[in-house]
Amino acid sequence: MSKQILINDLDKAGIDTLAGYKAHGGYTAIEKALKMKPEEIVEEVKKSGIRGRGGAGFPMGMKWSFIAKPPGVPRYLVCNADESEPGTFKDRYLMEKKPHILIEGMIISSFALGANTSYVYIRGEMMYVFHILEKAIQEAYDAGYLGKNILGSGYDLDLHVHCGAGAYICGEETGLIESLEGKRGNPRIKPPFPAVVGLYGCPTVVNNVESLANVAWIVNNSGDEYAKIGIGKSTGTKLISASGHINKPGVYEIELGVPVEEFIYSDDYCGGIRNGKKLKAVVAGGSSVPILPAELILKTAKGEPRLMSYESLSEGGFQTGTMLGSGGFIVMDEDTSIVKNLWNFTRFYHHESCGQCSPCREGTGWMEKILHKFLEGRATMADIDLLWDIQGKIEGKTICPLGEAAAWPVAAAIRHFRSEFEEYVKKGKYMTDVKHYYRINKLQEA
Repeated sequence: MSKQILINDLDKAGIDTLAGYKAHGGYTAIEKALKMKPEEIVEEVKKSGIRGRGGAGFPMGMKWSFIAKPPGVPRYLVCNADESEPGTFKDRYLMEKKPHILIEGMIISSFALGANTSYVYIRGEMMYVFHILEKAIQEAYDAGYLGKNILGSGYDLDLHVHCGAGAYICGEETGLIESLEGKRGNPRIKPPFPAVVGLYGCPTVVNNVESLANVAWIVNNSGDEYAKIGIGKSTGTKLISASGHINKPGVYEIELGVPVEEFIYSDDYCGGIRNGKKLKAVVAGGSSVPILPAELILKTAKGEPRLMSYESLSEGGFQTGTMLGSGGFIVMDEDTSIVKNLWNFTRFYHHESCGQCSPCREGTGWMEKILHKFLEGRATMADIDLLWDIQGKIEGKTICPLGEAAAWPVAAAIRHFRSEFEEYVKKGKYMTDVKHYYRINKLQEA
């Protein structure tokens, strides 16, 4: 079983309260951090090698080092808790079960960045988690960990929770900032990047919940110790949201580098495929990353075991690889229809497009309509090529990554499962509505 540093003590009574969290070592890192220089904390995070856990995987310490420091201008830290990626639910789980690990991480991170006001931007549908965070933040204020002159250090910090309105696009950091400012959540053109011009026009760092939750452990144990966990440049642990056709869905904390086959079949993790079925495909990092068939998710194209790491999952590029992404690990068995699954994903991205960029606004709609034709039994072979052409006209041509998030699943599904699209055309599979699917030959028999 992998080492755990985030969810190892969730079975402890009262771990969701300040008293319970402190009883198991919580808030000791703050006392240590406030005696350090901010740049020393940034250096420890750099040494740790931790990469952003929200999906992009950009080195966290490097991102911190980019923040501009003009004199007399406030800086902000924003926690991206707008967990919107289909298949991903680990941040919600962590905030619900252990909210103070995020709060402690945010206090230390804010101190390191020179921020005196910080925000948690949380998805609007997670109101019950919003109330959990509000209660935990008040406990931290009452204990002197937030507010004026924290622990007599002279450092001041106010922490606020802000609810979004359920827009996937606000998971993109500049769309989030626009929403936090009270505007429509349209992503900004970059540069300038938030580290220079962010919230209210001031230098801002936006980090994911899981990313910030690791900071207290890094301060307590050092960046070098954190870097010893994991494999290669994929250091530390990773929360994985495991779902789909598996025996044990849930949130798992793994050391990066665990073999994918072990993660799927071991009783310590997913426990194998449900009902004894065969593995067909896996979406490894949330709905926006390329799907891989069983033979490529278990082994790379070179025949090496595929590992749960940034480098191993991306081995081979998008021709034969995928991405770790947000860790939304969706397992599909032999009975899964890749076409139906893709239509569901594409329908989501069409709905969630902010409409700012024409390729995304128009392209996602066209892809949904064409995939709908497959399910209605109206598609032709030319529609497969048309889908391929449209996704290629979206990728790399939009302000934010939602375009890629919509295009990559389409490209990967056609690349690896083209025969299934052809089967839909040949056999005339259709649907009467979005909930009930039948085969056309059953009508012919009737």
